[in-house]
Amino acid sequence: MASVAQIPGAAIRPKLSRDDWAMRGLMVAIGLYLIITLALPLYAMMSKSIEIYAFQPANVEFQVDEGQGWGPTINALTRGEELGVLTRDDLVTTSDGRIQATRFFPDFSFLSETRYRIRNTEPTDGGFMIRGLQVTHDDWVEYSSGDFRRVTLRPGLSTGLGNYLAYFSNPALFSSIFNSLTIALISTVVTVTLAFGFAYALTRSQMRFKGAFKTIAMVPILVPSLLPGIALIYLFGKQSLVLKVLEWMLGEEAVAGLWQGLINGTYGPTEIYGPIGIVIASVFFTFPHALLIIMTALAIADARLYEAAVALRAPRPRIFWTVTLPGARYGLISAAFVVFNLVITDFGAPKVIGGQFNVLAVDIYKQVIGQQNFQMGAVVSVVLLIPALIAFTVDRMVQRKQVALLSARAVPYEPKPNRPFDRLMLAYCSLVGVFILGILAVCQYAAVIKFWPYDLSFSLNNYNFDVMDGGGWAAYGNSIRLGLYTAVFGTGLVFLGAYLTEKGRGFTYGRTGFQFLAMMPMAIPGMVLGLAYIFFFNNPANPLNGIYATMAILVVCTVTHFYTVSHLTAVTALKQMDPEFEAVSQSLKQPFYRTFGRVTVPVCTPAILDISIYLFVNAMTTVSAVVFLYSPDTALASVAVLNMDDAGDVAPAAAMGMMIFYTNATVRILHSLVTRGLLTRTQAWRMR
Repeated sequence: MASVAQIPGAAIRPKLSRDDWAMRGLMVAIGLYLIITLALPLYAMMSKSIEIYAFQPANVEFQVDEGQGWGPTINALTRGEELGVLTRDDLVTTSDGRIQATRFFPDFSFLSETRYRIRNTEPTDGGFMIRGLQVTHDDWVEYSSGDFRRVTLRPGLSTGLGNYLAYFSNPALFSSIFNSLTIALISTVVTVTLAFGFAYALTRSQMRFKGAFKTIAMVPILVPSLLPGIALIYLFGKQSLVLKVLEWMLGEEAVAGLWQGLINGTYGPTEIYGPIGIVIASVFFTFPHALLIIMTALAIADARLYEAAVALRAPRPRIFWTVTLPGARYGLISAAFVVFNLVITDFGAPKVIGGQFNVLAVDIYKQVIGQQNFQMGAVVSVVLLIPALIAFTVDRMVQRKQVALLSARAVPYEPKPNRPFDRLMLAYCSLVGVFILGILAVCQYAAVIKFWPYDLSFSLNNYNFDVMDGGGWAAYGNSIRLGLYTAVFGTGLVFLGAYLTEKGRGFTYGRTGFQFLAMMPMAIPGMVLGLAYIFFFNNPANPLNGIYATMAILVVCTVTHFYTVSHLTAVTALKQMDPEFEAVSQSLKQPFYRTFGRVTVPVCTPAILDISIYLFVNAMTTVSAVVFLYSPDTALASVAVLNMDDAGDVAPAAAMGMMIFYTNATVRILHSLVTRGLLTRTQAWRMR
């Protein structure tokens, strides 16, 4: 009898151990977490976008009794159009829409003896209500004049693409797409160009103070995106620092004429409120993201290519165009798409300094907070999701090609001293550094001035947040709590999920599905995720409704929003570990959790600390993901900046923004010190 191994086509499946089942169970559990906190809310939001609330007056009928019996039946739609008080274009509304029944009777008087009755021929299509109670049958309901004045028609619910048609037929809303794309493209070109020059200086020159300039370039990561908008208002607004300096230098009359010419467009469009301000603010907060990617691309250059070019006596410009740029092209493309994605989904900068210039992210906020039109907010969210998904997909494709360019024989490039070039690069980096530090300096100056521009004496009154709108010092404390909870819970969840994905055996489809879920959050804008949480978690039928308007939902939303980058960091660290660790552990019959705790975690400690600080900093600075979810008891510092700016308390808003910066900077320093100590104690083996 032939053995199984001798049978053609027979497959031998290894027996699953207890560890395998446990690891798969944990992976499924974390996958369910991502489905509940990401996939299901997005589905709820997309479902909401096709919900159409519209009045159905054609299904509503009236009769009037003026003492001579009930008169003829009156159709509400026909009567409304005859009177000119109702058109078919007015029928689309929100779920809270109301039409007073008395609108159809111009001579109505609640003091008269006239009686009215009303019925809805299709009760499922909205109908009418009185004193908050909806009538759900199709029988006639009789009212006195005094009661009839309280009767309102309610909209009915249907599904379709009507909301999308209404959106694209509204020029004001539709123009936001063009505005967002324009701002994102301009900001991307400017940011990538500046970041490439900065990265080129750090990697291709021997200029001094490289470490200091790299640290300065990372500063924008530590502040919310609203802060550069506030600084630009102080710098170039109608009562700006620049204006005061020019008045001091040139005189008030000369500056007044020059300023009026600038505002009127005589010397070009220079109004800071609008696209110019948004672009400058966007360049500020996206600069470090582009810089990190481009520096990585330039750092892996092969020195042999440059040696060959020099040996062939190629001039420096030719080497730059034929060697440097082609080698960094994938990094540049990746940086461009990352910046594009960040700008088009940003809410903070356009909200503070955008003025009347509408963009998609702010439109979502206006529809939800300003007009309570959640269906249209969902439509704008879906529209915003499309370019974000396209940018993310292209970025992932580019990154795969970039990895394929690595060569095991590559020789690291070491720049040679060149005094004129080094000085030029030093001057360039100094200009960029002044721009970054200048934004922070202006915000700090605004935070300690008593009343700009009339009382320039120094004061700490702007830090008395308890007398300002926004939540006071409690909001700052809540942000620290959110950062700590996010760092602890998020780091544990992300690293465990990455470990199960990278070190698990078999379960190919399950691991692939988990990897897909882990990559999804990067493509979802914060405003979209926050709005999706309203639709999903605020549903009374949802068993998780209890966490709505609590700190828990803020933690869950923040962890989910920033899951992808943390996951990629963990996976990168785990890939550096030899799979033999797990093989030896299994041969010694050690459970996987013991290997995980005694080997994996200590080896990956630097990556774990990086993930924790990344989550903490982003929890402190995020606005878009949480602006729809906080409650009076869970107000956050970043949202307080927004609320104080809306209330006209710009200086206190700058002060709160600087508190966020100082907190993040302090945590970064502590993280650096702790990391250095832990590396000395637990990573000594790396030095052998």
